[in-house]
This record gives sequence, structure tokens and C-alpha cells, in this order.
Amino acid sequence: MTLWKKPMSLDSIHASNAHTAAAHLGIEFTEIGDDFLRGRVPVDHRTKQPFGILHGGVSVVLAETLGSVAAFYACPEGHRGVGLDINANHIRSVTEGWVTGTARAVHIGRTTQVWQIDLVNEAGETTCVSRITMAILAPR
Repeated sequence: MTLWKKPMSLDSIHASNAHTAAAHLGIEFTEIGDDFLRGRVPVDHRTKQPFGILHGGVSVVLAETLGSVAAFYACPEGHRGVGLDINANHIRSVTEGWVTGTARAVHIGRTTQVWQIDLVNEAGETTCVSRITMAILAPR
């Protein structure tokens, strides 16, 4: 059984993220499952810090993007989520390739949601573990 409450597709998610920070950084949405959303970011000139590794802030942008989009689609029609808190533990650096994140719900409530976002490198090794808490806003 799916947790999504709104119709969603990779095309619609990409369209809604056009001309955003996510698009500028090259973030791509790659898979929608019954209980997860997956996407990735390239490790390139846009996303590296001066020491040649993926900027930790970019890992957080990927995590927040995945958690926020997932929260939106897990809300009832007309509702939306906004971030309250995010944290990230950077486990392993990445110098090239792609970092893929998977967002899964920890808690889906009426007024809050909590999402766990696990990021891995192309070898499947954990690079970052993040958790975002979203406030769920009713229609105005």
C-alpha cells in the first residue's frame, strides 16, 4: 500500500523543481516507490567544495529536497509541508560520480512528518545520514 496521497510522477516532480536550487545543482529524481522517494546529485564543479569533495551543504540540499517533495505528496490534497528542522551526519567524502538519496517516512502525522534520508555513493557506501521534520500546513 502506498503512502502517497496525491498523484505523482517523476515528470511532474522534475517539472515542479525546474528553475530551483535543486535544478541548478543537477539534482535528479530517479525512483518513486510505495514508501520512498529516490534522487541523486552529481559530484561536479557545481557541487564540490575547494578541497575537491562534495560540499556538505549540497548533501543537505539533496536531503531536504527529497524530504520536502516526499512530504508534499504524503499530505492530503491542498496541504503542504515546510521544513522545521534538518540535521545531517557526514560519514564519507565523495570526489566523483553521483550521490543517491532515499527518503523514507519515520512519522506521518496530522501536523508533522519526519523523514529519514540516507545518502550513498556509487559503491553503495553511506556518505550522509539526514533527518528532516516538516510542519504540515492546511489550506488557507
